[in-house]
Amino acid sequence: MVYDLSNNNPLIGQLLAEIRDVEIQQDRMRFRRNIERVGEIMAYEISKELPSKTKQVPTSLGIADCLVLAEQPVLATILRAGLALHNGFLNYYDKADNAFISAYRKHHKSGEFTIKLEYLSSPSLKDRIVILTDPMLATGASMVLTLEQLYEQGKPKEMHVASVIACTVGIEAIKKSFPDVKIWTAAVDEELTAKGYIVPGLGDAGDLAYGSKMQD
Repeated sequence: MVYDLSNNNPLIGQLLAEIRDVEIQQDRMRFRRNIERVGEIMAYEISKELPSKTKQVPTSLGIADCLVLAEQPVLATILRAGLALHNGFLNYYDKADNAFISAYRKHHKSGEFTIKLEYLSSPSLKDRIVILTDPMLATGASMVLTLEQLYEQGKPKEMHVASVIACTVGIEAIKKSFPDVKIWTAAVDEELTAKGYIVPGLGDAGDLAYGSKMQD
């Protein structure tokens, strides 16, 4: 199932307008904060789908019935680009366990690239609710590989993937390999460049947030 939050959330639309804008992108701190704010809105929207329970809370005048999460999810993200989006989720699920995965594109002279995973730190995911965040879901290759690695840490009872911008190609890649995964995005773009970047997209989210990198 795919949840496209741009369909009915103008706050998401306003943030996306700034995140995509090549002039506003020059303010690196504002770019990171806007990604984080999208994460906060998405965390709220996803919470509506998570199991809940009623908790009785004593006040100075009596007992209040409060609807709360039945359990905290595990928040997972792909380094480094996913950190700002992850922080937005962590602001809301502040008691959550966390998992971190290092994945990157290794480009070849032919113009093609392969996905490399070099680091994984995760609690057991068996019977847990997992929210995996990455700002850009392009070809879906790194996301599918990351999901494969996460499922080796124990089969979750729910898996959610959250991105700021998703391409239809990446969405279909996830649906093909992991049909039960719920995909959340703030926008769906249709095209990819020959190098696998989303069009119109926003550029390289990691570079915009944390600076350009040197990579073989």
